[in-house]
Amino acid sequence: MSDNSVFAEKFKTILKLRHEPVAVKLVKKDEEYPAGYDAPSEQMTHCQAVMGAKNGNSYKIPAAMQSCNVGASTLGMIPKPEKVISGEFHANIGIHESPDAAKAMIAAAVDVPFETQGEVVCPLKDANFIPDVVVFVDIPERIYWFEAFLTRKVGGRVTYTTAPFQCACEDVTAIPIVSGKPNISIGCFGCRKRTDMKADEMAIGVPYSLIAEMVSDLDIYKDGVFLKAKRD
Repeated sequence: MSDNSVFAEKFKTILKLRHEPVAVKLVKKDEEYPAGYDAPSEQMTHCQAVMGAKNGNSYKIPAAMQSCNVGASTLGMIPKPEKVISGEFHANIGIHESPDAAKAMIAAAVDVPFETQGEVVCPLKDANFIPDVVVFVDIPERIYWFEAFLTRKVGGRVTYTTAPFQCACEDVTAIPIVSGKPNISIGCFGCRKRTDMKADEMAIGVPYSLIAEMVSDLDIYKDGVFLKAKRD
């Protein structure tokens, strides 16, 4: 889809992004995978795929190739494991004081409400499909401008939801899909441990349906408010 390459280029050049915007498509049970994407040679996590795609890589990841059961269950590929539901899994990592605290976090989690067989994750510029979500990983100043896009016409305030875990799978993929609204994460334990997400970076997931209007806002801002703001 030619629009995707145009959208990606405008976001990259006008917002001065560090990385490629990332297209994420969850493939439902009765859907065909988009053509032209290959499965990795080894299992990987959703967060590794997202962070790899921001560096230019593309992935077709069936459920069997997902190496994180937490992320895979949030994205509808497998049932949520009992040790995750009980809080035992996350409590053992050491952030929560008790399994009950970790259990409360998982009880409040947002999972996609449909079954999937896998996903395709790639740079937006290379996406030959309509993504569910576009993920941006960058410094706060770059992510900040998405708040401006969201309030430019209607005003108001913007709210986000997040937790110490599940940045890529829940915060910036599942939540935007379920809510239809962008959501920000300041990162999570898994992303900090398993990927190259930098200490000064955060992420936002944007439903694809909002991308075209945000690109229009970019064209308005580039010769206006961007000239008044500290951009570097």
